[in-house]
Amino acid sequence: MFSKGDFMKNKLRFLLDKKAQGDFVSIPSFCTANNLAIKAVLQYAKKNSKIALIEATANQVNQDGGYTGMRPKDFADFVTSIAKEINFPLDNLILGGDHLGPLVWADLPEDQAMANAEILVREFIEAGFTKIHLDTSMRLGSDDQDSMLSDETIASRGARLMQVCKNSYDKIRETNPNAEKPVYIIGSEVPVPGGSRENDEIVTVTSTSALKATYAEYKNTFANHGLADCFDDIIGIVVQPGVEFSDSDVHVYSRDKAKQLSREIKGYNNIVLEGHSTDYQPRLALREMSEDGVGILKVGPALTFAIRAGLFALSNIENVLIPHNQRSSIIKVLDDCMQENPDNWFNYYHGTEAEITIKKHYSYSDRVRYYMSEERVQLAVLKLFNNIDSIIKEIPGGLLHQYMPEQYFKVRDNKLEYTAEQLVLDWVVPFIEDYYLASD
Repeated sequence: MFSKGDFMKNKLRFLLDKKAQGDFVSIPSFCTANNLAIKAVLQYAKKNSKIALIEATANQVNQDGGYTGMRPKDFADFVTSIAKEINFPLDNLILGGDHLGPLVWADLPEDQAMANAEILVREFIEAGFTKIHLDTSMRLGSDDQDSMLSDETIASRGARLMQVCKNSYDKIRETNPNAEKPVYIIGSEVPVPGGSRENDEIVTVTSTSALKATYAEYKNTFANHGLADCFDDIIGIVVQPGVEFSDSDVHVYSRDKAKQLSREIKGYNNIVLEGHSTDYQPRLALREMSEDGVGILKVGPALTFAIRAGLFALSNIENVLIPHNQRSSIIKVLDDCMQENPDNWFNYYHGTEAEITIKKHYSYSDRVRYYMSEERVQLAVLKLFNNIDSIIKEIPGGLLHQYMPEQYFKVRDNKLEYTAEQLVLDWVVPFIEDYYLASD
């Protein structure tokens, strides 16, 4: 047997160490399965000697492949391969699993949905993920669809998944006693993955009573299930701090509206808040959230939103310089994919045909990201990059400035490698930088 302390301390515990010293800091959590977005994050983190926390959601990655076609081990290998490609130090990489629970199987009865959820969390632990969001907040097929789930039911299902995680980690330690011990995030007030569906949706800050109830219920339930020690591994609670985005609107953080929640969390030494859907928040708002106790700032669609914007800009340059029959036609390829399989955007975008077309291209919800991993899209991106690289020295400075003004100045001043891929990756840098600067 191993004595307590043999395992490697989880890197994310620095959030609690800082909090104990009265220093409220945060870490950005980049929730994306897009290869270009991940590469942009790792490049920035390497350049600035930062820890990179990369997360995958249950609908992106699961034992059935998710919409990316990857299982947890596949995703871990995928991110690691990108890190190795750019010589990113693996000691500074943290892998997280988001919304891990019965989300993907919510239409099934509890016994089936939770059995699938157990497989899910086990595969994430076995693949080396060390930040686990246990999300059992959704009603299942056998639940009363007209009633909210009780905190007791949510916590009980969470304890069931925690037991699986504990058993999986204990098994890993049999061959690797120094394996980094996972930490966990809980919370019943979980925003919808990927942003709101309605522009006028009212965003209500989590109440202090809800926070207290969640904390107390999980603590009692874990104790009743023989998991009291595991409760110490919970370092955060997901809350709604008053931020959200939809296809055209962003609800910006209000420190005044969240002051009671902020005051409450500062009374807990062993947990921080995790804020979802913080995409598109101004840097000042992110900084205020960090100072107010939101220790984990999650961002996802904004990253692929920037990748899409960079690809579209590069496509405009391609249209000027590359003959029609040799172009990648990346925008048309994406349009075709979305039209042929509308399930990932149809319920999010409303209006006239012209309005929907604009939303499909430029929405903050960025439903385009669900199609970026399709083979023909990947091939179109590769062709776009090859086309641009083949004429990179022939691109007039005025043309580059027209469609990529920020990148133009960086290229001019030798601050950016002049390749098609790096031009696109640089579009993500302002979003990445906002999070790291806000969290320092």
